Amino acid sequence: MLDTTPLTAAVDHFADRLRAAPQSRLQRGAATEALALARELAARAQAIEEPGAPPREMPDAGMFAAADQITVAGRDLALVLQDPAELARVLELVEEAQKRAGV
Repeated sequence: MLDTTPLTAAVDHFADRLRAAPQSRLQRGAATEALALARELAARAQAIEEPGAPPREMPDAGMFAAADQITVAGRDLALVLQDPAELARVLELVEEAQKRAGV
């Protein structure tokens, strides 16, 4: 079984930074980056769980929900992820999204 603790730690850290960010930072794009990451993580989890099924897009629940959305999507992916190379790619995605978000 793959240890996905680094993934859950990374998404939790990003989510905590978003929760601590001022509203102005969220409005300037941090929430948009977080939603895009949450959608990507959810799509990857869906592809593992339901190969060949059309992906469902995570809805935009607003800038104040973005932190929760990346937490949920990241933890869902962590539960089904089995490939160490995919884990490394996902960790890079989280790191890059957090940098772009500026938090």
